[in-house]
Amino acid sequence: MLLGTTLIFLAALLYSSVGHAGASGYLAVMALLGMAPAEMRPTALLLNLVVATIGSRAFIGAGHFRWSLLWPLVVTSVPMAYLGGRLALPVTVYRGVVGVVLVLSAIRFLVTLRAPDEPRGEPPRPVALLVGALLGLLAGLTGVGGGIFLSPLLLLMGWATLRTTAATSVVFILANSAAGLLGQLGTLDALPDTLWPWAGAALAGGSIGSWLGARRLPGPALRALLAAVLLLAGVKLVLT
Repeated sequence: MLLGTTLIFLAALLYSSVGHAGASGYLAVMALLGMAPAEMRPTALLLNLVVATIGSRAFIGAGHFRWSLLWPLVVTSVPMAYLGGRLALPVTVYRGVVGVVLVLSAIRFLVTLRAPDEPRGEPPRPVALLVGALLGLLAGLTGVGGGIFLSPLLLLMGWATLRTTAATSVVFILANSAAGLLGQLGTLDALPDTLWPWAGAALAGGSIGSWLGARRLPGPALRALLAAVLLLAGVKLVLT
């Protein structure tokens, strides 16, 4: 109980500082503790909802959110996240490929820690709609909110600044976690007894991390933290 709660707190703290909710971290903790797969996806999504709600308030309140960037992504991602939550597909190959992509993205950020934080403009509307659909489906299939895939894409394509990326990702995660969880309502009876202390740990860690990310951490620090998050998530996906 103590080990799991501590790790959940640390995952929420680290991930929320860059506009993520921590689902891949929670899945790693649960895998470490030997939990059954049936428990892992709904638990990760519920913890995601806690942290993403806090993060959305923090980053929106700090003035970093742009609705024009988010809505084309969300309008297609939410129904696809629901669909992904309803499906039970083998994801071994998917996890390996996406894990490698995340690791390479992390290396890219580490190489350019002090690169200019100047976006080139928002994506064309059809591209944003397609990206949202694909990321929503992946989010629902894997039990994550999708921000772990959206953040590097927004930054590497030059579609948003670091903090706008964090704000967009955390609201994107909130919407898709809710949709993915709706697709798994039949699995909620499998939730573990540790859910409430874990939710409290996620609430505490997410509150601290979101505040730091939205108002205190400088650009290079945010980029380094994002690289660390991507690296951890990528290694976790490759190894599992």
